[in-house]
Amino acid sequence: MTKDDIIKMANDAGIKGPAPARAGFKMYASPQRLMAFAALVAAAEREACARVVEILMPEQTEDGLIGHTIAKAIREKGES
Repeated sequence: MTKDDIIKMANDAGIKGPAPARAGFKMYASPQRLMAFAALVAAAEREACARVVEILMPEQTEDGLIGHTIAKAIREKGES
C-alpha cells in the first residue's frame, strides 16, 4: 500500500483532516470511522496476500491445495 492508498482509505472511511489541534491530535476521527478505516486497511491487506498466493501457487501442491483455493479462503476471512 502506498501513502496515497492509505490516505484514500482514510477519506473513504470519513476521516478528514487535519482538524484544529487539540491535545496534540492533528486529525479527528470518531471510533466508528477508525473502525471503518481499519476494516478497509485489513481488506486491502487480505487482497494483497491473496494475489501473492495466486501468483506463487498457480498449480496444485502436494497437499492437494491450489493457489486460488487458498486465495479464496484469505478473501473470505473478512466475511467471518
